[in-house]
Amino acid sequence: MSTHAPRDPKGPTTMPTPPPPLAGTTTGPTALRPLIDTVLTALTDGAHRRDGPLPAGGPDAVTPRMRTATHPLIPDHGTGPHHALRTLITALTEGAADPADPLCTAHLHTPPLALATAADLAASALNPSMDSWDQAPAASALEADTTAALAAEIYPHQPTPDALITTGGTEANQLALLLARERNGPVQTICAANAHHSITRAAWLLGLPQPIVIPAPTGVMDLTALDEALTHHHRPLLVTATAGTTDTGQIDPLADIADLCATHDAELHIDAAYGGPLLFSPTHRGKVHGLDRAHSVTLDLHKLGWQPAPASILAVPHRHHLDPLHHQAPYLNPDDDTEAGLPDLLGRSLRTTRRPDALKIAVTLQALGRTGIADLIDRTLTTAHHLADLIAKTPTLDLYDRPTISTVLFRPTNADDTTVATIRRTLLTRGQAVLGRAHTDNRLWLKATLLNPHTTPDHLHTLLDLVNQLAHDLTEGNTPR
Repeated sequence: MSTHAPRDPKGPTTMPTPPPPLAGTTTGPTALRPLIDTVLTALTDGAHRRDGPLPAGGPDAVTPRMRTATHPLIPDHGTGPHHALRTLITALTEGAADPADPLCTAHLHTPPLALATAADLAASALNPSMDSWDQAPAASALEADTTAALAAEIYPHQPTPDALITTGGTEANQLALLLARERNGPVQTICAANAHHSITRAAWLLGLPQPIVIPAPTGVMDLTALDEALTHHHRPLLVTATAGTTDTGQIDPLADIADLCATHDAELHIDAAYGGPLLFSPTHRGKVHGLDRAHSVTLDLHKLGWQPAPASILAVPHRHHLDPLHHQAPYLNPDDDTEAGLPDLLGRSLRTTRRPDALKIAVTLQALGRTGIADLIDRTLTTAHHLADLIAKTPTLDLYDRPTISTVLFRPTNADDTTVATIRRTLLTRGQAVLGRAHTDNRLWLKATLLNPHTTPDHLHTLLDLVNQLAHDLTEGNTPR
């Protein structure tokens, strides 16, 4: 007996013709072509309107200008793709801090390489989701190979090193503490006063004891204080060292710290978000000697790797160290699929849906190779030393110290902290330069974090002239507006 439903005597039902798609709502690579020119034009127009590293006027000018340009953000009837792209991207660019401008030097905020940005566009267009193999067949293979290759740079003598891609150093540091907790129980973290704030936050999030903070009187971890802390506190212990501090760019004595950890049976995590990429430079890799002795390492390629953020990793010396992150969701990685050979991706992150950030990293590594990346690093660090030379030769400026990586601290001679802070804010408000600030040696300093390999001596002279002129104006009683 047939189980099929009887035919409709009126004949087959026909599907209604769907309405044409709204402009800009089609998908796929070919749909991008007419839009990319609009994006590039808007980026160029917005940069011309800004005409500097930062929009002038401060928050009181930038915020209303942005709101006026984009209002209403949710109209009753859409304005169309080209108008929306042109309006919002132009306004965003006009109001952006431009990391490609040589006078934008406040933070570890890099000008991304054009090739990495192009790869990021392809990742968005293809939109693989890195939480199951059937959403990212090739991307999952590329990520596995890319993370293994990066881990091998950090742990060259280990047979099975591995790494996870994270959203940044904060997530990577949190994962490092999580893995240490899973291996050892509620570890007591020991860090120096120069450690990144994410270490304390990670301990709080994970329900671990508050970190023991030891002194860093010269900007790096004090070894005597570390030895005492390791001697007097109960195990399990996790020391977190820093290779490239946020304030000064200094690097803790990694090999000596690793020796003390080995003596006291403590684990070691190194936050090398800033300094880790020095491994690619034969000239500078000695500064991170000892990195391979850590139980885990954080490394950001959206700093000295010139990637669009995010592009960070947490590396471990042995692949099995990542096993505690295994997680199962039957709709993503059922046991029988895994047993049949489909890669299990959920243990590659605490996140579920995530972007294929490995693509831009892999494109950059293949396009530039070790020598190309080393050249960018070497040029950037040479520029930082040139800035330090200029400051040292300028009688109206004080240099904090020679740069370890690419961070240079300086201040006008005889200026008080209020003047230093006012100089920085005035430059920001005028849109002339973007400098950071750091409090060390009991004084406030202007901070230039150089990450643009194309910065020239003329750019550096311009930056120092702006600071000197403002310092002179303030000394003479001319209050900047």
